[in-house]
Amino acid sequence: MRATVRDEMTEAVATYEEKPREQWLFDYPAQVALSCTQIWWTTEVGIAFARVEEGYENAMKEYHKKQVAQLNTLVTMLIGQLSKGDRQKIMTICTIDVHARDVVAKMIAQKVDNAQAFIWLSQLRHRWADEERHCFANICDAQFLYSYEYLGNTPRLVITPLTDRYFHHYEPWLCRSN
Repeated sequence: MRATVRDEMTEAVATYEEKPREQWLFDYPAQVALSCTQIWWTTEVGIAFARVEEGYENAMKEYHKKQVAQLNTLVTMLIGQLSKGDRQKIMTICTIDVHARDVVAKMIAQKVDNAQAFIWLSQLRHRWADEERHCFANICDAQFLYSYEYLGNTPRLVITPLTDRYFHHYEPWLCRSN
């Protein structure tokens, strides 16, 4: 099962930019789509930081606009006809996307211009390593190998400052490698 989840993630990460996200997410199981959207969030914020460092001051604001547009598209999809599983998958991605949008908005408000800022490093950031073909979960200076355990298509808690604090404290232990 773990090998299957890992293989699906390998393909999903590679194909993410080949079609619009709202179409891409139907190509993969919920766990894979959710994990890969988190990987791409980390990647895209990293790209925005790189553009800021190159002198493009509005890079993070432009990325924030993209996040809002992606969320609006998903919300519109939720109004339409979806299977129970697809509805749950999209609602879960929306929950995580709202948190991701809020993190970027906070960094904009605080004029964060460096990927080494604590507000960014303190986030749970999923990263794909092409050479190893593995997903890693990073938070602060810790790195954990994603375990690829099948989690199913389950809802997520709405992320508030309190749940975020809990998540930062306990989540790294859930990303154990075997």
